[in-house]
Amino acid sequence: MLTCALAGAWAQDSSTPPAEAPAQSGQPDQQEPAPAYGQQGTAGINNDNPPLSGLDLPSLEPHAAPLSYLQPGATFNESGSTNAGNNLGGGTNFTSVTRGLGSVTLRRLWSNYDLALDYMGGAGYYSLQGQGWKLLQQMDIDQRISWKRGNLSLRDSFSYLPEGNFGASYGALGSAGISSLGETSFSSFFGGAALGTFGLAPRIMNVSVVDISEMLSPKSAVTAAGGYALTHFYGSDTTTGTSFIGTSQVSAQAGYNRILTPHTQMALVYGYQGFDFSVEGAAFHSHVIQGMYGHRISGRMDLVLGAGPQITETNTQTAVCNNPALTPSNCIPFGATLVAAPSQQTLLGVAAQGRLRYQFTRTSLDLSFQRFETAGSGLFAGAETNIIRLSASRPISRVWNGFADIGYSINDRLQPLTQEQLIQCSLQQPGVTPVNPVICPANNAMSYNSGFAGAGVRRRFGHDFNAFLSYQFNELAFGQSYCTPGTRCDRISNTQTVTFGVDWTPRPIRLD
Repeated sequence: MLTCALAGAWAQDSSTPPAEAPAQSGQPDQQEPAPAYGQQGTAGINNDNPPLSGLDLPSLEPHAAPLSYLQPGATFNESGSTNAGNNLGGGTNFTSVTRGLGSVTLRRLWSNYDLALDYMGGAGYYSLQGQGWKLLQQMDIDQRISWKRGNLSLRDSFSYLPEGNFGASYGALGSAGISSLGETSFSSFFGGAALGTFGLAPRIMNVSVVDISEMLSPKSAVTAAGGYALTHFYGSDTTTGTSFIGTSQVSAQAGYNRILTPHTQMALVYGYQGFDFSVEGAAFHSHVIQGMYGHRISGRMDLVLGAGPQITETNTQTAVCNNPALTPSNCIPFGATLVAAPSQQTLLGVAAQGRLRYQFTRTSLDLSFQRFETAGSGLFAGAETNIIRLSASRPISRVWNGFADIGYSINDRLQPLTQEQLIQCSLQQPGVTPVNPVICPANNAMSYNSGFAGAGVRRRFGHDFNAFLSYQFNELAFGQSYCTPGTRCDRISNTQTVTFGVDWTPRPIRLD
């Protein structure tokens, strides 16, 4: 609901349209003040073809005059899940999750300023033993300043959730990801997402980004952006005892854009990422150069493609023996101890992205692919991540709407464990915190994959109420190295979730 509200508000911005967020699955479309069509903005940025290297994608909705308004809302939903704790090994017994949430959306416009604020908060009750009530919070802010040839945006997205936000069950807070920053050309580049749900651990995720766009001429523009993201976990997972890795990320990006035709654009982009982790000595820095191509047809289609080299410098810890006369492999058998030593490495890879959005007469499709380095979602101290996602929505009748969403992420450990670390880790049981977490991480898998697929329907009752019903399947699978050879252990988490709920979305209150 929070995502829908922000998407509707942004779609009306005729000066500098921000990223168009898709309707959060399981949440109703927001009722907004009736717009006046045909009004053109005064800023120099082209609404139909904004710079490729900027954070905004063009709206596929008709041009509308922006309006100031305030809109409250509320939702109540109930989920039945086979594995609500997201434990390895899955489950076959249904447990319930009950959520009650309230929301408020504010859109306030001045001559050259535009403020959008969305907040949704409440609580969820998990019927699992030892879980109970969980606090749910999410807030997104976007402050824009426009002038004749450009604009400046200050964005912040905050969430406090017990689970990850990639493929969360329909109707759950955060099921559409970070709404203010989720619909950008570099949506995973700046962080702020947990690409995999494992266990239940309260976490704060926050992303702050400042970006600027400036037209140099009618056919060329430059963009720049800087961001800071953090993920902080409160204690270990309460269902498995696993300790997660906190992270902080600094990002920067600059690009030059050139319009070739009214529908075609190209850009050259440089990006920087700097990661620091709660694990001692674990950090890395990444440099990305990408060429980008975009083809956009106003109101119908938006295609963006990009690829280029990625250079990564890692700083981590390796295992050495405290007795120089012994090698790490025979250190422990001879009564010595493995200790941590700094290790540096330079890696050359490829970063890429692609996105196709198409608006048919009645059906909306959104297909995206991204390949960037990420923070590892608390499971790794950095990962090479590939993400693909497809979502679709279609009105079935005047009051019925259908929606579907499928996504998959492949995450390879960026800083592989050494052979000595693997030998030491083989003495540990998976999921148990080791004595020396620098030598042997709690999670010794070399990779993990996370995927989800689901669909549902919504029905409107009158002007203020909506009801929805959905089904979703989630899976998280660690690589073979998660289990010690010759032993039996679970490395896959499967979850099936059925959710139904009711939303209250009254008419917006006009502020102008």
